[in-house]
This record gives sequence, C-alpha cells and structure tokens, in this order.
Amino acid sequence: MFRTALRNVLAHKARLLMTVLAVMLGVSFVSGTLVFTDSVSQAIKNNASTNYKDVDVVITPKEGRNQEEGKPGQAPKLTQDLLDKVGATTGVKSATGSISGYTAVADKKGKLVGDGWASTGTNYLPGADGKDSRYPMESGRGPKNANEIALDSKTAERAGYKVGDTVRLSVNGPVITPKITGIFDADDNGSVSAGGTLVTFDNATAQKQFAGPGEYDQIQVSAAPGTSQAELRDALATAVPKTADLDTADKLVADQEKDIDAETSGIKTFMLVFAGVALFVGIFIIANTFTMLVAQRSKEIALMRAVGASRKQITRSVLAEAFFVGLVAAVVGLAAGIGIGVGMRSILGTNVGLPDGPTVIAPATVVSAFAVGIIVTMLSAWLPGRRAAKIPPVAAMNALHATPTTKGLVVRNTIGAVFSGLGIAAVLYGRTMAASDAKLPMGLGAALLVIGIFVLTPLLSRPVIGIAAPLLKAFGISGKLSRQNAVRNPRRTAATASALMIGLTLLTGITVIAGTLQKSIDKMATEALRSDYVVSMANQSPLSPEVEKTLAKTDGVTATTPLRMSPTEVYTTDGGSRADQLVGVNGKTIEDLVKLDFAAGGWNLTGDNAVVDTDTAKAYGWKNGQSVDVTYEDGKRGKLNLVGVYEGNEMIKGLMVDTSVLTPHMKTPADFQVMLKTSDGVSEATKDKLVKALGENPAISVDDKADISKAIGGIFNMILNMLYGLLAMAVLVAVIGVINTLAMSVFERRQEIGMLRAIGLDRKGIKRMVRLEAIAISVFGGVLGIGLGLFFGWATGELLKSALTTYTLVIPWGRMGIFLALAGVVGVLAALWPARRAAKLNMLEAIKAE
Repeated sequence: MFRTALRNVLAHKARLLMTVLAVMLGVSFVSGTLVFTDSVSQAIKNNASTNYKDVDVVITPKEGRNQEEGKPGQAPKLTQDLLDKVGATTGVKSATGSISGYTAVADKKGKLVGDGWASTGTNYLPGADGKDSRYPMESGRGPKNANEIALDSKTAERAGYKVGDTVRLSVNGPVITPKITGIFDADDNGSVSAGGTLVTFDNATAQKQFAGPGEYDQIQVSAAPGTSQAELRDALATAVPKTADLDTADKLVADQEKDIDAETSGIKTFMLVFAGVALFVGIFIIANTFTMLVAQRSKEIALMRAVGASRKQITRSVLAEAFFVGLVAAVVGLAAGIGIGVGMRSILGTNVGLPDGPTVIAPATVVSAFAVGIIVTMLSAWLPGRRAAKIPPVAAMNALHATPTTKGLVVRNTIGAVFSGLGIAAVLYGRTMAASDAKLPMGLGAALLVIGIFVLTPLLSRPVIGIAAPLLKAFGISGKLSRQNAVRNPRRTAATASALMIGLTLLTGITVIAGTLQKSIDKMATEALRSDYVVSMANQSPLSPEVEKTLAKTDGVTATTPLRMSPTEVYTTDGGSRADQLVGVNGKTIEDLVKLDFAAGGWNLTGDNAVVDTDTAKAYGWKNGQSVDVTYEDGKRGKLNLVGVYEGNEMIKGLMVDTSVLTPHMKTPADFQVMLKTSDGVSEATKDKLVKALGENPAISVDDKADISKAIGGIFNMILNMLYGLLAMAVLVAVIGVINTLAMSVFERRQEIGMLRAIGLDRKGIKRMVRLEAIAISVFGGVLGIGLGLFFGWATGELLKSALTTYTLVIPWGRMGIFLALAGVVGVLAALWPARRAAKLNMLEAIKAE
C-alpha cells in the first residue's frame, strides 16, 4: 500500500502540484513570520544590551505615583547630590548621570530629519579627560555651552551637516540654532538604529531643557575591579532614596528581553492569524483535491478491495499520499519562508529603521513548518480517504461518482440551518451586551454562522448561481453549459467557492469596521472643534507655554487656549481618592474654540470653578454645584466648584479648570496642544503666517479640520492596506483552488468535451464554457463572502456604539463592487490554464478515454 501511494503521487504530479502550492504558501507564511519576528527580536535584544555596556548598576526614579512626598504624579528626578554620593561609595569605579528628551532636528531645507518618535537629545558629561566615553567623537569635540551641540554621524550624513555648521533644533516648541562642535559614533544607540536622531547638549543645557538644574533621569554606575553587580547594588542601597529604583544591569537587560519578547509575540500572533487563515483556506483545496482524486480512482480502489485490501489500508494509502504532498510543501515552504522573513526584515529595516542583526532560524521554526505542512495536509485528506474506504467494491465498480443520498442531503442541510440560526442568534444577543462582555457570544456566533454557511453552501449554490442564468444565456450554448457544470456537483462547487468566501468575508468585514471607525473618529475630532487650527508637536510631546503666547500675539489670531495637563489626586464622595489629570484651559476663550453639549450647567471658568465630563462625574459620584477636593502636583490641597457637566468624548474629556488655577501648582508648565481662531478663517495664507510665526519649526504641526481628517484617514488606510496585503495570501490560495478544481474537472469531463467538439462546439466555445464556469463559481463565493462580511461588520460596529458617541455605520459600496469584480477576475485568471487545456483536447482520444 505504501508503494501504491508513492506511485499515485508520482502518477498525478501535475494534479497535485496546485495542492502542494496551496500548502506551501501557508507554510511559507508561518515560517516567514517566525523567522522575521525571531530575527527582529534578537536584533533588538542585542541592541538593548549595548545600552548597558560597561554598566553594572542603574538608578532610576520609581515609576508611578510619588508616594514618599505625598504628591500626585511621578517620583522626583535624581539629584546631583545623589550622583556625588554614589560616586564616593566604596566599590564604585565611576558614576554617570544622564538625562534625555525629545529633540527634533531639521535638515538644511528645514524638514524634520529621521523618525520624529525616536528623535532624542541627551547630556554630554565629560570625565577627567574632557571626553564622554558614551559618545566617542569621530570629528570635533563635545559641546561646552548652550550655543553648542554634538550630532550623531548617521544624522549628520543624512542631513549633510559637518562640524562648524549651524543647525535648527526644537525641544518643546521654540526653535534654537546652536553650532555643531562635534560628530560622534552612535551605531550602538537604539534610537539612532531605529531611524531617529541623537543630539548631545552640555550637561547644564540638557538639564534646563529636559528637567531642572542638577537633575537626572538615570545614574549609571560601573563597579571597581573585584566588585560584583550584586555587591555594588547592596553597597549603594543605603545611599539611594526610597523614591528611586536600584537594579543591576543584568536584571535590566533580562527585563528588557522579556518586554521585547512580549512585544514581538503580539506581532507574531497577529501575523500567524493571517497565516492560519491561508492554511484554513488551503484545507478546502486539499480536501477537494483528494475527494476528486479518490473519485477518479474509485474503480482502482474497488479492485484493491476485491483482492483483499482492508478499509484501513485504503485510508492509510490516501493518508500516505497526503504525507508525501505535505512533506514536499513543508520543505519548499520553509525555504520560501526564510526568504520571506529576510525580505520583510530588509524592507522594514530600510523604511522603519529596525536594528541590524543576524537572521535567526530557530529549531521551533523548522519543526513548525514541517508540522503545519504535514499535519494540515493529512487532516484535510483524512475525510476523503475515509469516504473512499467506505464505498462497497461493487458500487465503486459500477459508478464513477457515488451520488449523495437524499437522507444525507437532508441531514447536511438541517445541520447547516441549525448552526447558522444559532450563530445569528448569538451575534444578535452579543449586540445587546456591553462591548467588554460581548466578545464570547460574538466570537462564538461568528464561528457558528461561518460553519453553518459552509455546510449550507451546496444548497445555496443552485439558487445563487441560478440568478446569473440570464447573464450566462447571453453567451449562448457555452453559457448554458457553464451554469449546468457549476451546479452539477454542488459539494465540489461549494468547497471551491468557500475558499474564496473566507478571504472576502474578512476583507469586507475589516473594510466596514475600518470605514465606520474612521468616520466616527473623524466626526468626533472635527465636530467638537470650533477652532480654526490645532497646534501640537509632531510626536505629541508637550509644547512650551511660549508657543501659545507667540500665537496669541500673531496678527489675525482672535482667540487661543492651551490644553495643559497636570497629575492630580481627586477625592470621591465616599471619601476615597484616585490619581487623575487636571486639564487647564483659557476660561475666557474655551467656549469659542470647542463645541461641547452640557448635561448640566455650562462654561463659567472663573476663580476655582471647574467643569467635568459625564463619565468622570458618574465614576466619582459628583454632581453639578458641589465642591471637589483635589491635591495638586505640588502637594497642596484645594477645592474646586463644579459649575458644569459636559458630554465628553475620546478627544476632549476630564476635569477642566482655568490655567490661572492650575499653572502655579505645576513644576514645569507644558501644553498638550494649542487651539486657536483667526479673523481670516482657514486658508493657506493664514497657515503660512502661523508657521512663520513659530519659526518654521519642523517639530510643530499646524492642522485645520481637513488636516486632522486627512491624518485620521491616512492611519486607517495604512492599516487597511497592510491587512489587505496579509489577506492577499488567502485570496491567492483560493485562486489556486479554483484552478485546481477546474483542471481536474476538465480531466473528468474529457469524454463530454470530446463529444461537444464532435457535434460542433469549437475551441473558443470550449474555452468560454470553462471560463464562465470559473467566473460563476468565483462570483458565488464572492457574494457569500461579501454578505457575511457585511453582517459581521455591522454587528461589530453595533458594539462600538457604547464607546463612540459619534458612531456612524459606513458601508463602502464602491469597495464592495471592487471585491465582487475581484471575484470575477479571480475566475478569469483561474480559468486560463484549464480552459486552454480543455480546448487542446483531441476529440477522438477524449471520446475513447475511460
């Protein structure tokens, strides 16, 4: 039986090639994902470990609230006194303080250099030799005063800078123009490797820009010879305050590696889901292929049964064939997957700025490729093999295809109807629940509905394809025959169409959900604004208050308000307290710049008056007219009088007060954004005026409502295109399935095709018949997929209503039309080879064929 299985594989190489290709694509997607994520993860780990090169112990402020000082917000920065004390501790070789923050660098044309999110500035802290070993100079020297900086070599090369040039920088809004005194090597720096920029200021200037005089974000300590990291940590324990964390470099590297694994694990899971979709589609193709191969060999199987082969032997023979197919697919898929992983790494490394590193092919990747390829293929072939073994030898001798019994069809349709009904009921039930509670019923309902439609697809094929009969009749006898061929074997048609249906279900559902979210968020962002422009940093970091002052003085600006945030402790009606944020605005102009509906009270932000959104008021048990106790950022207590409760959204919400109340309690006042109105309204001339007033700063964005909408749309389009690219694999596998089905169908019907040729149907007519059959099957799958996708998109959108007050269901009819046309194109492309093969059949040889 083993030799028979091997002979059958070699005898049907062309027929099984498409099956191998379908499995191979899924395997390559899986192995490519694993190679890519493992390689990126290892490269980032290697890069992260270099940050602690020659460092043994690291001191940082504690994360979370400043419990020791009884103030809201973060723990205090590390001080120069602590640095001096650490440096004088026994067992310390050296101690270096560092402080950093966002720093945007403009090129010579005024454009932002590199990735703004990874653009960093830090301190240059020279030792006794006048050099900072962290930043070895390639040319020039380190900065010594506020008018000097040093720049990393990669940024200098990209922007065309050299020692002696003046560069435009921005830390929190205002532009500064220091001179470059040195260019240093930063190949080991994570932000530079990620496509960002690195600027070093002299120590006093860095502290002024990013914190305060004598303050640091981190103290890195090197141990004296003979002192271990643990011993050094213990020696420093008494010197370090409770508001700071003291960790060995080994522990921090291990923690970073865990975080990196967690982050890349999310990417890996996301991509493997789409690989799973492609493999799931491939299951239909494999099962369909083996069903047809078994049907074509039914007389051979019957003869084997007659000479003594048992049912188990027949099943094992089919599974052995599947094993060989899966093995070949796994080998080729693994090789292709390694290529895909390397290619993805190269593309993203160039465009996103991933660090360099070796290609990692882990043993788990190899095992996964072979396990997926072989197991998926054998599981898919098991049912056709089992069916083949159950056919009585005499029945198989008398008929090529066993006709499904009426009882079998009734049972199948009943099961499909029950599953579909339960699925729809579960989805509708989940729609009535809160979004957090609806995941289980919605997910279960979606799975049941998809299974139910799969089971019902043979029943649905006749009426759905029948709708297209008038269109097919327009092509004469070829159209009529194509419709009959498409519904001749409903199970085969269903399996072929289902593969395409899965891909289009996901494409449609994702498109509906993305369109709905984009419209809702766009509506939320623009309808809540009365301002003409919103000004913010390009990476959403805090703005200097000087930006709002500059804008307020600009000619044509009639009203401005900052959105200034500060950590606070608020007290609830039950006596408890919670950490929260206070939002500071200009109480005199805020009503002219935002549009919010009030459930009670209104704008009257004078003195200690405040307004709050309805969700926050409900969570804290507050009502309009009452007083609220708060602890400000500096630790001082105060009372706020609630004079209004407004309907907030994801863009504008929280407890708001006038900036005159909030700013005196802030250590370093900074704005999240600035909103403004102009006398001339929105125009290019007005925007240019504002940009020039801000010094043509590359780090600052000046956006009107159209810019905000465009930015939101750009994000969603980018995500959609990425998802389309990932789902293209499933659609490609579905195309292979249609080709496979048509090719084998042509082989089965060669006698019939020969007879059609003999009675006058020419080669063009034969080609047209096969093409129209492929289009009918593909469009059938497309109609089912688009219908299911619309239903799932609508149901998911209903869950968003509770979170999005501006929810608006968007059905992109244009894209739905494109998807349906895509299904038709799939049919045309899939039919090219089978149609050509059918037309080339010799009619006399075909008529004589068994």
